[in-house]
Amino acid sequence: MDAQQAAPPTFRSATAADVPALVALIESAYRGESSRAGWTTEADLLEGRRTDPEAVTAVLQGEHSRMVVIESSGTLLACCQLEDRRGHAYFGMFAVRPEFQAGGLGKQLLAEAERLAGDEWGAKEMHLTVITARADLIAWYVRRGYTRTGETSAFPYGDERFGLPTRDDLAFELLVKELTR
Repeated sequence: MDAQQAAPPTFRSATAADVPALVALIESAYRGESSRAGWTTEADLLEGRRTDPEAVTAVLQGEHSRMVVIESSGTLLACCQLEDRRGHAYFGMFAVRPEFQAGGLGKQLLAEAERLAGDEWGAKEMHLTVITARADLIAWYVRRGYTRTGETSAFPYGDERFGLPTRDDLAFELLVKELTR
């Protein structure tokens, strides 16, 4: 899709009809050679799949979750998972098509997710986890007001739903941002 000929991007909640496009979008942003066109690739850390139709469908069907997308001219450009965890919201499955990364869509989607979590759920904080080896991505979140907590959790080695690690030192760190309203 030519960015200069595209319709202005719009936000919306994803539907079941979006599942195949969402899986392709998330995979393209994080895994395989296509992900190397952007800066969010995990291809040097993990092989295999980042997600699958079942995981995306579970988010769409979750009582306290939703998938927010940015769409332009019928093409999904970015997405994120939001989950209401009663008092705070969780932000995950964040992906921007590699050819559109570094153009501001990620910042726009993150801001919209924070707005939705605060306005619709009354969330006081947004929580997210990032692989600790992703210093560039952690720095991106810190620039947007997230605080590193130092709280880590183990990477689920042996669970292929999260990918096939190429390193033995992977862990997740919790980042938190207070949401103001």
